[in-house]
Order: sequence, then structure tokens, then C-alpha cells
Amino acid sequence: MIAYARSAHYYDALLDAAGKDYARESAVIRELVERYKRSAGRTMLDIGCGTGRHLEYLRETYTCEGLDIDRGMLAVASERCPGVRFHLADMIGFNLGKRFDVIISLFGSIAYLPTLQRYEQTIANFARHLSPGGVAIVEPWLRPSEWVDGQVAARFADLPEMKVARMHVSRRDDYTAILNFHYMVAMRDGVRTFEETHRLLLMTDEQYSSAFLRAGFELHHGTNVLSGRDVYVGVHSE
Repeated sequence: MIAYARSAHYYDALLDAAGKDYARESAVIRELVERYKRSAGRTMLDIGCGTGRHLEYLRETYTCEGLDIDRGMLAVASERCPGVRFHLADMIGFNLGKRFDVIISLFGSIAYLPTLQRYEQTIANFARHLSPGGVAIVEPWLRPSEWVDGQVAARFADLPEMKVARMHVSRRDDYTAILNFHYMVAMRDGVRTFEETHRLLLMTDEQYSSAFLRAGFELHHGTNVLSGRDVYVGVHSE
């Protein structure tokens, strides 16, 4: 099951209500790219692009494409970013038949991979899709030491035409976090409820880093860069 199969059209409302600043984050991404990229081009692939909120800003600077496994997310992204090419594909084994100067994977989307081995395969696939001197920027999710089992969490969006509540109690199975989201959505045609289960890998700094190094990247690690999270910047060997 695709994680956001039912909630794609409510995703942005919840993150806007939480104050996520896509314009600022996109500016930080530009700074990182300009600091580390050594290739001459300006092509960018956003992997796990979701609803295209970062691409909405980054397309002003780069020739962008997006990739996601969720049709609903890509439908929203395509409407938001006309002219941008989007790919329905899995980040592990996609093959677009070309290389990019920049690959980004933001907001912890990399943690949706099922195993550490699949994560390592994915980073190697990023390398295969990068031009020499290009950069891969990955924003990780939570580390195992940061996870709190049994935490009660909720987000709410209060719009004139729509109210959304999303709640869950966190739990984990070994190194997999399990978020069983319960949604309640009120619109003019009524109130609906549904559930979605999200499973995300809890990886250590060493596990995040070692995959980059094995794939031949020159690795840079920035702390507290995007929305309080770190980033890993890999420069492809020239």
C-alpha cells in the first residue's frame, strides 16, 4: 500500500498549519548546491518529491524533474508545477536513462525504504543518475536514539472550507518506526475518517554516511540545516 494513497490532498494543509517554510528550505538547498556542485549544468531531480512544494521554488533556478511512488502526490505536484516532468517510480530501482547535476531527497522521505540494504541500493542508484561533480542532498529522518515510543501526537488544519485532524501513537518494531495515522476530515459534503500506516527506517549517522561512502561520494554532513534536521551532501566523483 502507498503511504499517502488517501491523504495526499490533505498533506499540504497539515504542513502549512505546522509552519513548514518551503521557500526558506529551498533557499538553503540552493546555497548547498552552489557551494558543493562542481558539474556545469543545472538539472535537478527531486526524489520523493511529494506534492512539489520544494520544486515550486527550485524550478526558478534549475531545470527540475520529480519522482515519487504515489500517484495522488504526483497529481497535486503536476498541477502545482506545470511544465515540470514527473515520474511515477520507486526510488530504489528507477532508471531514467540520463544523469542530473543535482539529486535531492528531502523531509525524511528516504526513511520509507524497507531495509538498510535497500537504502544502500538507493544511494548507489542516486550515484548512477548523477553527472560527474554533481551533488546528492539527502535530509534524513529520525535516528534510533531520537525515537520516543508511545508518544501521542496530533496535527490540525483549520481552513474555511476544510478541517483536518491527524493523530497517532508512536511505536516501533526493531529499527522500523510505525505510525498508524488516524484522519478525520470535514468538508461541505460531510465528515470522513480513515487510517494510514506509515513505516519508516530508524538509521544511525554511521548508516546514513557509510552508504554514501560505499557509492563513491565525497561526503559532507551539515547539522541543523533544514527545519532543525541535518543534511548529507554527497559530491559525485569526477
